[in-house]
Amino acid sequence: MADKQRQYDLFTRFDANPILTTDNWPYAAHTCFNAGATLLPDGRTLLLVRVEDRRGISHLTVARSADGITDWEVEATPALAPDPERYPEEEWGVEDPRVVWVEELKKYVVTYTAYSRAGPAVSLATTEDFKKFERYRVAFPPDNKDAALFTERINGRWAMIHRPQPASKGGLGNMWISYSPDLRHWGDHRQMLDARQGAWWDAGKIGLSPPPIKTEQGWMILYHGVRMSPAGCIYRLGVALMDLENPERLIRRSDEWIFGPETEYERVGDVGDVVFPCGTTLNAKTGELRLYYGAADTTIALATANIKDILDYLMTARK
Repeated sequence: MADKQRQYDLFTRFDANPILTTDNWPYAAHTCFNAGATLLPDGRTLLLVRVEDRRGISHLTVARSADGITDWEVEATPALAPDPERYPEEEWGVEDPRVVWVEELKKYVVTYTAYSRAGPAVSLATTEDFKKFERYRVAFPPDNKDAALFTERINGRWAMIHRPQPASKGGLGNMWISYSPDLRHWGDHRQMLDARQGAWWDAGKIGLSPPPIKTEQGWMILYHGVRMSPAGCIYRLGVALMDLENPERLIRRSDEWIFGPETEYERVGDVGDVVFPCGTTLNAKTGELRLYYGAADTTIALATANIKDILDYLMTARK
């Protein structure tokens, strides 16, 4: 029975998790979690980290590491801080960044949640160096979050996954895709992946986790599912494969979750029972996929898998 159970454990946790806590921070902070990730041209790993202060307001700070695991260099000041005077949609903070390098633009595109009294909205910014950012402001108004851009145009248009949810909070939280000619004007909104219902681990609400990953078989979508239990929400990770030319078309989707909270640092914190990845890096030679995730909304942890193993697993899932 144990062997049968282990076949679904595609990710291996780093033994010295968590890899980043506020003990690593050069200034006072309450928690650090939910980081976007990218590989820099010099081979270093950059994390764009959500940092929450003791007011409860979040900003984004850069951390870099030569090996992507240890010896993180955390910048002394935020890279992207809320600016409510010029951008009132950021009144209550900026949260949960996703980072993609867009070769056509020769820039990084950062999508993040701009939070205000109006609710969470999806905002977008570009940067070349993570020092200066050009804000494109709100792409999708409240209530909306969990957004990331595809790394390239699809049929001539930019595409972004996001998760609108009815303001009543009573509706299902499904994943949508929208298209744009210029990263500023979005339309042709279509639902692409549904939350399941009933007892499923991803019943009620799902959302994109890291940005979509392009593979020969299709766009790999790692997504979080939220299940309500008598003790509260449980955030776990699933995977789906979407068509390369038409990412609205589902090829495969896992029935089981492939990663979920098990350790103390994932189950105990500001929000218990949460693993929430916003970023991955991929070694094209070895196929190693590194998953950087927020643990219990308190720290940042690392898990690794081989992308081939994930794709092989997906091929056993139902169509």
